[in-house]
Amino acid sequence: MTKGQPGLTEAALFGCCPRCAGRTLFAGVARFAPRCRVCGLDFSAFNVGDGPAAFLTLGVGALVTILAVWLELAVEPPFWVHIALWLPLVVALVIGGLRFTKAWLLIREYHTRAEEHRHDGGPL
Repeated sequence: MTKGQPGLTEAALFGCCPRCAGRTLFAGVARFAPRCRVCGLDFSAFNVGDGPAAFLTLGVGALVTILAVWLELAVEPPFWVHIALWLPLVVALVIGGLRFTKAWLLIREYHTRAEEHRHDGGPL
């Protein structure tokens, strides 16, 4: 990280380019832009994969299930209260968390210069 650039967490939170710190990482809600509009860094060269989505969905699902069961046992609200509470919370946590984790992983890949292994053609 160079002087004046945000830290890893801050950069992931705001979707900053790992090279120039411009807020250009995302083109959609949770979809990476093809490249940085400021410095031209090619974001498609990074392989974040679907790991963040799977683990985040499982984690959010477990958390919301525990909270919903607790609320049901403690207060016994009508069913519509569960829908009004948990549906927006799940959507916000999954989308917000997905943006953060995808950005965090891409920035970590950039800083560690991670790349796929390339076989030189010799014996394994």
